[in-house]
Amino acid sequence: MRVVFVGNARWSVPSLEALAGSRHELALVVTRAARRGGRGNRPISTPVAEGARRLGLPLEEVETVKSGRGLEVLAEADPDILAVVAYGEIVPKPILDLPRVAPVNVHFSLLPALRGAAPVQRAILAGLDRTGVTTIRMDEGMDTGPILLKAGEPIDPEEDAGSLGDRLARLGGRLLVETLDGLQAGTIRERPQDNGKATFAPKLKADERIIEWSRSAEEIVRLVRAMAPEPGATTTFRGRGLRVLRASWRFYSHPMGQSPVPGAIMMASKTGLAVVGGGVMVQLHEVQPEGRRRMSGADFVRGYRPQAGERLGEPVGGAPARG
Repeated sequence: MRVVFVGNARWSVPSLEALAGSRHELALVVTRAARRGGRGNRPISTPVAEGARRLGLPLEEVETVKSGRGLEVLAEADPDILAVVAYGEIVPKPILDLPRVAPVNVHFSLLPALRGAAPVQRAILAGLDRTGVTTIRMDEGMDTGPILLKAGEPIDPEEDAGSLGDRLARLGGRLLVETLDGLQAGTIRERPQDNGKATFAPKLKADERIIEWSRSAEEIVRLVRAMAPEPGATTTFRGRGLRVLRASWRFYSHPMGQSPVPGAIMMASKTGLAVVGGGVMVQLHEVQPEGRRRMSGADFVRGYRPQAGERLGEPVGGAPARG
């Protein structure tokens, strides 16, 4: 079948690669126009644009597909299938009506669970032990269309959103090709979603990244995992920002009659850094001080010499501490 692919993110690329290696015709790849950023404020293309160039595929970089040049190139491509993966915009009905066979979306959860923009991160935050990928025939709602295929995947208790998302993206590529093969063969039976079982995964807000050291250690570590490798869970040290990128927890004993202060440094030695969190000890394995490179907890101790009793999460610029 003739396919037009629409996507932006790193997790879109495995689906693009899978389609390029399939028997279907990839007629066009559409992605967001390059935006300026980084050192020198140079134009930075999306991962999908870079992938399309590497694979030698026809590419259009547009501001949006909802109107103007973006809408025009989609219509001119005359697709059987519109494949949308991690694009980040609600696709309106005039575009959904373009493909002859179906507009297909790859979503990184087992729908109707975790509808929305951040299903990978929200799965970790919720403490789920299993998630997956679903392909749907797109409608005008937010991930509400009928289900085409599903595939489940366990969540490793130590992996972060980056590694989980990478695994789901590879699975999504395989499932997308299987979906298109099934649509062409007429072997897929669409199933409506049970809206009564729907849960939601809205885009993460900046204040959700802040570590509240009074929360349980399990919640703190899940937050670190869900926010890694980007944008990172955040706290403060000596009035400056500190990102926490990898952490674990374990029980500890403290002197009778003493109440541990959330966020207080318990241990700072050549073996690393440990902090009171939710009444247990949270070990910080990888951190990134504001304006500096990522480093191990042990390197942070050597460079900054934190003292036992100092507290993470103190106010920055007069803002109230959380936790």
